[in-house]
Amino acid sequence: MIEIIPAIDLIDGKCVRLTKGDYNQKKVYNDNPLEVAKQYEDAGVKRLHLVDLDGARSKHVVNIKTIEAIASQTKLVIDFGGGVKTDDDIKKVFNAGASMITAGSIAVTNKEQTLNWIKTFGADRIILGADVKNGYISINGWKEEGQDLLLPFIKYYTEQGITNVLCTDISKDGMLQGPAVELYKEILNVHPTLNLIASGGVSSMQDIYNLDKANVKQVVVGKAIYEGRITLEDIKDCNKL
Repeated sequence: MIEIIPAIDLIDGKCVRLTKGDYNQKKVYNDNPLEVAKQYEDAGVKRLHLVDLDGARSKHVVNIKTIEAIASQTKLVIDFGGGVKTDDDIKKVFNAGASMITAGSIAVTNKEQTLNWIKTFGADRIILGADVKNGYISINGWKEEGQDLLLPFIKYYTEQGITNVLCTDISKDGMLQGPAVELYKEILNVHPTLNLIASGGVSSMQDIYNLDKANVKQVVVGKAIYEGRITLEDIKDCNKL
């Protein structure tokens, strides 16, 4: 069964959600990310997707204290994204307690550095972030559209050993109108052994089941949990199967 990975997106140290990555469409759901993380842990969640939106916008990691707090006070496996651009950034994030980082913008703008991280830290600790809009990879907090097409981008990095890819259809993110199931099917048709992590648009458990049928192994869920469309009990039941 597909694994649900709750997301905590951070701005100013608070749990927020954006709509289609628009910082002007921000909604604060909780002032205490650690409290939310503990609720997820109590529901049997093993892994947390933690996103530093301040970091993504400013191009360096900002919310390092939140990583430290969650890592030191829970047993959650943290995969972290947002603003990881330099060797210093990735070392800070791992030293703070994250187990994995998502290489998104950096994987577009500095392939050499990304390949060095894969070699240095291991492909299992680097998740390729493939945030897609109109078929192209978007970067820097989704503010800029890169030149890389989605499928060749994934192909390049799988050939370098990457096995985990987090793919977000930006047009669906925060909309609660369903995930990009057909897009994920297209990716898995080309890369059937890929551990594809879906993100964006999930609005209900039916969406989760549809992704499971499409052989997606993991799904990041944020707004649907905050809005009560997917409950902690739902997550517990799904993840224990």
